[in-house]
Amino acid sequence: MNLPPLGLDVAKLKFNACLMRAVGKLRHKVFPNNPDGFTRLCDWLKKQGVTRVQACMEATGTYGDSLAAYLHEQDHLVSIVNPAAIKAYAQSHLSRTKTDRVDAALIAGFCVERKPPAWHPPAREVQELQALVRRLESLVEMRTAEENRLSSGISVGAVRESVEELIVHLSEQIKRTGARIREHIDNHPDVKRQRELLDSIPGIGETTAAALLAEVPDFSQYKSARQVAAYAGLVPRERQSGSSVRGRTRLSKIGNARLRRALYFPAITALRCSPFFQAWAEGLRQRGKCKMSVIAAAMRKLIHLAYGVLKTGKPFDPEWGKIA
Repeated sequence: MNLPPLGLDVAKLKFNACLMRAVGKLRHKVFPNNPDGFTRLCDWLKKQGVTRVQACMEATGTYGDSLAAYLHEQDHLVSIVNPAAIKAYAQSHLSRTKTDRVDAALIAGFCVERKPPAWHPPAREVQELQALVRRLESLVEMRTAEENRLSSGISVGAVRESVEELIVHLSEQIKRTGARIREHIDNHPDVKRQRELLDSIPGIGETTAAALLAEVPDFSQYKSARQVAAYAGLVPRERQSGSSVRGRTRLSKIGNARLRRALYFPAITALRCSPFFQAWAEGLRQRGKCKMSVIAAAMRKLIHLAYGVLKTGKPFDPEWGKIA
């Protein structure tokens, strides 16, 4: 069933809507990014003679989350796509203008040509877990910034005292938020079982397991571990052409940056402490891989193992892991 495409360019305070009708006619409208604006959008669609659309928007932070959830509740088909895909689509059409109105039209055109898959909101417990995990990440970043400020040297006593008090407060908030995350997972048996499976993998502890479950709410929606790695931006990107271009292979980094951050230190820990990872990494070094390439490969290996244990429902086993 081909639904009329609705391109949505979402900002903090407003969003631009572009409805594409038959024979390429476009209808534009701007709405406030709040519940009243969502209702006005649906009323506007009805005035256009449309009862159901495929609404497409970029995955840009949290500004579009409420709108996406509302449209899904109203039985519209919602697609949330990687902004890099929209950018590449615009470049392929030689688009030289960038405004909210133009971006909404580009998103609608992308929806027609590429037919992105439908988005489904995660379960309520997963949404809460994601909010708690992201809050914990923000608190840790704030404390690190204050600790760096303190270590750089503060000559004014009152300022130094203020920074020290804030660090203590942030540390307490981090402790309380971590406890809330553990309590939340313990209260949901399915999520708790998934955490235990992930915790069996070398390098992955409770914090990393919670981050994985928050950022990849449903591993089963992916057909392979490589797809999950691609979602995290952990697949290699080669740069070779003809006889003159021989660039270094690097991570694509087109994907969820939070996942990459969550896996960096666990990968280092696994390489340092796990005999399985040490033996596996030695083979990479013998093939000439540098230190950072080995760490990147270990991050990707962790994603593959996480997919494996959750897919099979069995904890990590070194012998099984060698062929994962």
